[in-house]
Amino acid sequence: MLTSFFSQSWLLQSILWLPLIGSAHVLVTPRSSAKITALCWSAFVFLLSVSLWWTYNPGRGPGYQLASSIDWIETFGVSYSIGVDGISLFMILLTTLITPIAILGSFEYIEQRERAFYSLMLFLEFAVLGVFSSTDMFLFYVFFEITLIPMYFIVGIWGGKRRIYAAVKFFLYTSFGSLLMLIGILYMYTKGGSQSFAISHFLEIPLSLTEQLWLFGAFGLAFAIKIPLFPFHTWLPDAHVEAPTPGSVILASVLLKMGTYGFVRIVLPFFPLAVSSPIVVTALMGLGVLGILVCAWIAAVQPDAKKLIAYTSVAHMGFVVLGIFALNDTGLQGAMIIMISHGLSTGALFLLVGMLYERRKTRNIADFGGLATMVPWLTTVFLISAFASIGVPGTSGFTGEFLSLIGAFEVQPTMAIFAAGGVVFAAYYMLPMIQSIFFNKNNVKEDAEMNDLSKREILILVPLMVGIVWLGVYPKPFMDRMAPSLEEIIERVETARETNEITARDVKSENQETALWIHSSGPPDISTVKCREC
Repeated sequence: MLTSFFSQSWLLQSILWLPLIGSAHVLVTPRSSAKITALCWSAFVFLLSVSLWWTYNPGRGPGYQLASSIDWIETFGVSYSIGVDGISLFMILLTTLITPIAILGSFEYIEQRERAFYSLMLFLEFAVLGVFSSTDMFLFYVFFEITLIPMYFIVGIWGGKRRIYAAVKFFLYTSFGSLLMLIGILYMYTKGGSQSFAISHFLEIPLSLTEQLWLFGAFGLAFAIKIPLFPFHTWLPDAHVEAPTPGSVILASVLLKMGTYGFVRIVLPFFPLAVSSPIVVTALMGLGVLGILVCAWIAAVQPDAKKLIAYTSVAHMGFVVLGIFALNDTGLQGAMIIMISHGLSTGALFLLVGMLYERRKTRNIADFGGLATMVPWLTTVFLISAFASIGVPGTSGFTGEFLSLIGAFEVQPTMAIFAAGGVVFAAYYMLPMIQSIFFNKNNVKEDAEMNDLSKREILILVPLMVGIVWLGVYPKPFMDRMAPSLEEIIERVETARETNEITARDVKSENQETALWIHSSGPPDISTVKCREC
């Protein structure tokens, strides 16, 4: 009975809509209890979402589970349709985990307009969950756009000195990409007979290679900006540096994944001919490698710890893109693991830098030193998070990057070799920061009086550390659940590639036969050639 109860679609509906209800509730609560109210709502949503781990059954193969659909704008074929599969499952779990952690991490940071802040955090969770659970392209676009609103205000109101500049830049970049995606959605809707916006319907729309290439450009650019993929990354460091700590955590751990999720969920299955083109694959993998290397070099010279970590996000997303466009099971699974790992390790690093800032009111690396003896537990957690970011074996970062590089090596060995150099550069920028902050000598009085992790901070960091170690030591449960959905995407791309190759061979063979016949028959008249071609 319990299994049947939890297998109903109401579970996913509750996970999606409870954050919105909580957002409204926070607005009407007393200011003194706003943070506790928001934490309770977000924690309840997380506990509810954990049941998806057991409710989702990978043995049923690819396809959505817990799905439901209601006509929304029936005249235009728009429906409110949601569901979960092996791809969206982990993005939903990551979102519901990070949100209460970010809220709890803001207790000592947010001191003004608390009700508005915590209400926006829950509203942002609602919008992101909508992106990851939508099975209708119109609904997907609506949620994709809605995420801009709360994040814009979180950065613009509670951010640093250049918060307005960072917020506007973030909004303009991502809204431009969204506009291109909207054009692509409307084109496909028209091409499909203006019947439905359902993802399943869009998958059946026949598109020529030329159409797929143009649409790939529209959707791909939208998601590349959201990732962000080099060279569309310039908005991200500004947004991270100026955003409050919880805003940076949500941005790095969750919002960036909307771009990579879009590539896996939409671009690969919608445009298999385009993504299997050698030119497209080489270009995207090349941009991923450039992002890994260039941003690693930039990160290495940053004096601000938060900005350094911001550039590492771009480098890690380069590994994700590399794994995605390897177009094989190994690469895609590696990309998915990196997405989860990055959400855990980078989220933890931003939280830890925020904790240092709360104690010292500075993020300048040179202002710290010798903290290992003063705050041993904070140092330990920082080391684990940094090792996961570098990709040390036994951590989640190693699992994802190893699979991504193996998948890439199968199709583009040179790209994989250059990308592997990014692992070395990751150590080059991360280890000196650790050395400077925690192990160098420093006689600053404030460091000697610094407190170690509080109970609240331990509660924040422990779930992230558990996830980092679990993914690094035993990733099989994760890979088993995502495998059927990823295999379906790869099969669709390979089928399109094989069909295209067969068609190309047939056309080439026919042309050769025609040329041979003309050569053996002598120069015929035009009417004879036309007849032969027919």
